[in-house]
Amino acid sequence: MLSDYNRENFRLNEQIKNYTIRLTGDDFEAISEVAGKTIEPGIYDTSQAIKWAYELGMDLIEISGKADPPVCKISDYKKFLYNKRKKEKEIKAKSAKTVIKILRFGPNTDDHDFDFKIKHAVKFLEEGAKVKAYVQFRGRAIVYKDRGELLLLKFIKELENYASAEELPKLEGKRMFVTMAPKKGAKS
Repeated sequence: MLSDYNRENFRLNEQIKNYTIRLTGDDFEAISEVAGKTIEPGIYDTSQAIKWAYELGMDLIEISGKADPPVCKISDYKKFLYNKRKKEKEIKAKSAKTVIKILRFGPNTDDHDFDFKIKHAVKFLEEGAKVKAYVQFRGRAIVYKDRGELLLLKFIKELENYASAEELPKLEGKRMFVTMAPKKGAKS
C-alpha cells in the first residue's frame, strides 16, 4: 500500500473524500471472497471499498475524479502505474514519426549526380520518409535561380510516381527548396 507515494496525482485510499464511488476493474472474484458476498461493478461506500482494498493488501485508486461518483479501482498502485506507463509507451511507439531526409543540389548539378540523388530519394520515400531537396546558391550563383527552379521541377517530375510535392519550389535566402511527401500506395 502506497498512500504516501503519489507522483501521478491519483488519489488513493483516504485521500478520496467522496462518500460513494463507482467501483470498476477486473478482480471482483478476490473482492467477493474478502467481502463474503458477490461484488460486481457498481456504486459502493468509499469506506467499504477502502476496507476491501486493505484486506487484499492493495489500494483504492481514483481513476476519474471528475465523474459523479468518482470512478475507482482496487489494485496494487505500483502495478497500476506500471501498466499505465506501459500503455502510454505503446501508444507513443505506434504514433507516426515523421522523418525528413535532406538532399542538396547545386545550380549546376549534372545528370549523373541528379540520377544518383533520385535513387536515394526513391529509397527514402519507399521507407516512408519525407524528402526535402534544396538548391544552394553560393556567391553570385543566385542569378541562376531559374536553373535551380528547373532542377527542382525536374526532381518533382521524376518522383511523381513515389511522392507528391507539398508545395512548389520556393526561394528563401540563398536556398530554393521543395518538400516531397510519400504517396500512400508507394510505401513498401
